[in-house]
Amino acid sequence: MMDFEKLISQMTFEEKVGQLAQYNANVCMSIDGEITGPATQLGLKKEDVCKVGSVLNFSCVEDMQNIQKTHLENDRNKIPMVFMMDVIHGFRTIFPIPLGLACSFDTELAAECSKMAALEASANGVNVTFAPMVDYARDARWGRVMETCGEEPLLSSRIGAACVKAFQGDDMKNPDNIGACVKHFAGYGGAEAGRDYNTVDLAERTLREFYFPAYKACIDAGAKLLMPSFNSLNGIPSVANKWLMNKVLREEWGYDGVVISDYNALGELITHGVAKNGEEAAKRAFDCGCDIEMCSSAYYHNLKKLVDDGVFNEKDIDAAVLRVLKFKEALGLFDDPYRGASRARADAVTLTKEHREIARKAAARSAVLLKNENVLPFSTDVKSIALIGPFADEHKILGMWKCNGRVEESVTVYEGAKAVLPNTKITVVKGCGNEFNDLDRSGFDEAVKAAKNADVVVLCLGEPMDYSGEGNCRTDIRLPGVQEELAAAVAAVNPNTAALIFNGRPLVLNEIAKTVPAILEMWFPGTEGGSAACDLLFGKANPEGKLTMSFPKATGQCPIYYNHTNTGRPKPVAKDEERLYYNSNYIDCGNLPLYSFGHGLSYSNFVYEDMAIDKAEMTKNSEINVKITLYNDSDKEGRETVQLYMRDMVASVVRPVQQLIDFKKVALAPHERKTVEFTVKEEMLRFWNFENELVSESGEFRLSTGYADHLVHPKMFTLK
Repeated sequence: MMDFEKLISQMTFEEKVGQLAQYNANVCMSIDGEITGPATQLGLKKEDVCKVGSVLNFSCVEDMQNIQKTHLENDRNKIPMVFMMDVIHGFRTIFPIPLGLACSFDTELAAECSKMAALEASANGVNVTFAPMVDYARDARWGRVMETCGEEPLLSSRIGAACVKAFQGDDMKNPDNIGACVKHFAGYGGAEAGRDYNTVDLAERTLREFYFPAYKACIDAGAKLLMPSFNSLNGIPSVANKWLMNKVLREEWGYDGVVISDYNALGELITHGVAKNGEEAAKRAFDCGCDIEMCSSAYYHNLKKLVDDGVFNEKDIDAAVLRVLKFKEALGLFDDPYRGASRARADAVTLTKEHREIARKAAARSAVLLKNENVLPFSTDVKSIALIGPFADEHKILGMWKCNGRVEESVTVYEGAKAVLPNTKITVVKGCGNEFNDLDRSGFDEAVKAAKNADVVVLCLGEPMDYSGEGNCRTDIRLPGVQEELAAAVAAVNPNTAALIFNGRPLVLNEIAKTVPAILEMWFPGTEGGSAACDLLFGKANPEGKLTMSFPKATGQCPIYYNHTNTGRPKPVAKDEERLYYNSNYIDCGNLPLYSFGHGLSYSNFVYEDMAIDKAEMTKNSEINVKITLYNDSDKEGRETVQLYMRDMVASVVRPVQQLIDFKKVALAPHERKTVEFTVKEEMLRFWNFENELVSESGEFRLSTGYADHLVHPKMFTLK
C-alpha cells in the first residue's frame, strides 16, 4: 500500500492540479516536440503537459505505451497516467447498442458482453470506460436513447449494475478488467423537446422516482467513477449543482469515488451563463466535488488563485488528488503502468471467433419481433430470396458509438443469408436510399420485379448510423426517405415478406405495420448483425427481445412511456382510436403507442394461463407470494421474459397506471408448462411522496402480468 499522504506532501501545487486534468491524447503526445495546436489553445506549456494525470481518445495500444513511457520519463513523481475511452457497446467486437441489449432483459448477457468489451479494451490499453450510461429516457427524438436502457428504472438499474460489476470484476487490478464510469448524473435523458444538451426541468420527486434509481444502483454496485451531465438541471448545470453533487451524491448516497466532468463541461458553464470566466467555472465545479476536469483548463489556470484568495484550502485540493491516486492504485497502475497491454495481447483477444459468437448471440437475443402474421420463420428449403432495401448488403450496422469497431468487419444481411443458405438463390436490390433527402424511386421497379420472382422477401430498412447517438436528434422519427413507399410496393406483390429494421431509436412504423406482415426490430446489432438477423429469419434462433421503449404511432406523441400517470379525464383504452371530446386525447391520433414497453413476440406460443397470490392482505413486515403459470403451446423451444406489474390504486400523490416491479427469464421446451414465482415485498410498493420522502402507504394494490398495455390476470391485495 503506497503512502499517498507522503507522496502528496512532496508534490508541487502544479503537480497536484495536473492529477485533476484530462486531455485528449494528441495534447499529451506533444511532450516530445513543440507545444502547438490543441495544447496551445488550452494555454498549456510543455511543463504543464508533463503533469497531466489522465488521457482519453488515443488510437491504439502503441500510442498508449508511448504516451505512458514519455510521461513517466518526464514526471519526477512517477505517477502513471490513466487512459479512458468510450467503450459503450464493445471495443472492436461490437454488440448491440445498449437500448437493444436491454431488450434481452438478460443481466447475465449484459455482463458477458461487458466482460468481453473489458478484455479487448484493456489489452489495447484502455483502463476505464465511460459506461454504463443509465440515463432514464422517455423521448425517442433524443439521439442518445441508443445508449440508454429505455423507460423503466428497474431494468436500467439491473442492467447498469450488472455492467459495472462485469467491467470491474472482483479486482480491478486484474488486467482483464477496467474501471466503470457511470453517467450522466443527472436527468440528461429529460432534455426538453428531445434535443441534446437542452434544458432539463424536473420536479425533485420525479428525479428521485424515475431518474435517480439507476445511478444509485450503479454506485451501489461499486462504480469507482461518475460523470455529471452536460445539461442544466432545474437552472444549474449538473457539474456545478451543489444540491445534486454534494447533498444527494456525496451526503445521501455516501459516494466517495472520483467525479470527472464531461467534455469541456467547465468551459460550458460560461456558455450557460452561470460563470463569467474560467475562475468562476473552476470555483463552482470544484466546490461541487468535481475531481477531474475533462478537456478544458479552468482548474489549471485558476485553482492556485482560488487557494491563494482563500476560497479553497490546499487540503481541499489534496483530498481530490488523493481520490484520484487511490483510483489509480485500485486499477493497479502503480504496479504496472501498462496493465499488461501490448500488441501481442491485443491481437490474441480482439475480434476472436469466441467474441464474434457472443456478439451474434447478443444480437439475436436483443432483436424484438414486433409483428408476425404467420410469415416467420422462413423455411430453410426456400429456393429463392429477395433482399430488398438500403440495408440488404450494408456494413454500417454497428451504431454511432462503435469505438474501435470497423464497419468492414461486420456481417451484412446478404453475407449472413449466404452462410445460412449457401445453395439458395439470393437477389439483392437496394431499391432506394435511407437519407432524409433521398427521394429517388428509380429502383422501385427492379425491387418489385425481384419480389415477384422470389419465394420470400426480406425488406432491410432503417436509419443511417449517424441519425442517432450524441447530438443526433430528430423532429420526425419515421423511416427516412421513401422507404415506406418501397415497402408497400414490395409487400403488395409478395405476401411472404418480412421487414428487418436497423435503427438507434424507436421509430414510427405505422405505414410499415399496415403493409408488411412481419417486422423484426434489429436495432444496430453490431459486428455479427447480419448473421443474427438470418438466424432469426430462418428459425435457427427464436426471438425473445421485449421493447424497452415504446414505439409511438406519431412523433407528436413523444415523449411517450408506459408508466405514465392518469389525468382527471383519462381516455378509455378500449376507445383509444376514437376522438372523444373533453378527454385527455389527441384529435388525430390515439394515446397508446403502436408497440408498448414490454412487447415482443416469439415463434413459440406462450400462454399465460393463470396468476395466483397466496394472500389478499400483507403488512409492512410480511410479503406476498405470486405464482404465474406459463405454457408453451407450440413445437418450438423458447425463452420468455415474465413481467410482474403493480398499480397503487389510491395514494397521496398520483401514481403510475402500471409499474414493473420484477421480471424473470424462463426457458420452456415445446408443450412445457412452468410456474414462475415472485415475492412481493413492502419496499417494492414504495414511492417518493410530495414531501420527497420514500414511503409506502396503506391501501389497495393490483398485480398483473403480461406487458404494459396488455396486462392479464389482475389480482388485488391490501397493504395494511
